[in-house]
Amino acid sequence: MAARGVPAEACVGQLVLPGDVLLLPAHPDEDGERLRLGAGAARRARLLCGPGLRRSGAGLAVTKCGLLRHRPAGGGSGGGGGGAFWVDSQQKRYVPVKGDHVIGIVTAKTGDLFKVDVGGSEQASLSYLAFEGATKRNRPNVQMGDLIYGQFLVANKDMEPELVCIDSSGRASGMGIIGQDGFLFKVSLGLIRKLLAPKCEIIQELSQLYPFELVLGMNGRIWVKAKTVQQTLIIVNILEACEYLTPEQRKQALAKLSGN
Repeated sequence: MAARGVPAEACVGQLVLPGDVLLLPAHPDEDGERLRLGAGAARRARLLCGPGLRRSGAGLAVTKCGLLRHRPAGGGSGGGGGGAFWVDSQQKRYVPVKGDHVIGIVTAKTGDLFKVDVGGSEQASLSYLAFEGATKRNRPNVQMGDLIYGQFLVANKDMEPELVCIDSSGRASGMGIIGQDGFLFKVSLGLIRKLLAPKCEIIQELSQLYPFELVLGMNGRIWVKAKTVQQTLIIVNILEACEYLTPEQRKQALAKLSGN
């Protein structure tokens, strides 16, 4: 467990608790326990503060209980505390974050805006113009109860969350209304982050079992569709169980299903 004033790099993979302070850089005698500014900043990689952490005078303050994770900075310049730090916790309630891709449920239409349930403390707004090719005359066919895959354009504690279904170039890039068929279910936010990791073994192993479509939302919602209802439910059950299965147990289960 991390103690107060422990270097952040020494706590990666360990349990941290709210109130713990993680020092930056790893060696407190450098620049008075603060990030360098000015001439020395060019040699230090940019540091991102992720979920479960906030900036403090001494470095990072822990706000959630969980395991501390670190992703080094790209380009081989990950020294000096660069990259990203975050706390991997089993949180189930989602807090909107700008840039996150989420799955929402359309609950109402008020004027030119749709209200979308994203699993947070309040509903998000979605303009009818926030779709690819949408104009005042060519409005998207969005109905109550439709599933929307979108991205947060605005998300902070002082304003209502706002979703869009287009990127900065005005393209859908896979966002928009999700098909009527399929199965929607909810998992923990920790499992979602695991599934969204590059080259996720779980997704690769499932793709060898059945062909299927999959949409993952950072708000803990997953939409999946396979050829048949039976195959869809099998994939749903495996994804839900992956949170508690070891890699060996998961491979054994998949081997039984594939008949090997």
